Amino acid sequence: MLDNPDSLDKEKVPYIPVDGTILPVTTVAFSEGETVFDILRRVCTAADIPLEYSWTPMYDSYYVEGINHLYEFDCGPESGWMFEVNGSFPNYGCSAFALKGGEEIVWRYTCAGLGEDVGDTRIQK
Repeated sequence: MLDNPDSLDKEKVPYIPVDGTILPVTTVAFSEGETVFDILRRVCTAADIPLEYSWTPMYDSYYVEGINHLYEFDCGPESGWMFEVNGSFPNYGCSAFALKGGEEIVWRYTCAGLGEDVGDTRIQK
């Protein structure tokens, strides 16, 4: 977003922190069997960060539509939320990624290249 200010829907500008970080690094306890989605939902609730999601039966997973009023397509046709675990972008949904403990989870908002702008190198052009 910060690198694509002209693509961002002008109504969304007030929701973007100056440094681009909605929630700083946070250590979270978890229970066995919890997923990346479970942690996201719990952390957003605790920090009072708006979260919108829907169940996608075709993928048997939750789809994160918006975090902190920033939604898919708010910064162009290739924009939306992606998650990264320990530096890698999984090829499946956040509610299908079970945690073991000690993982570093980062949610990133991509604006261009279907994730290429936030470090996802899986997309081949």
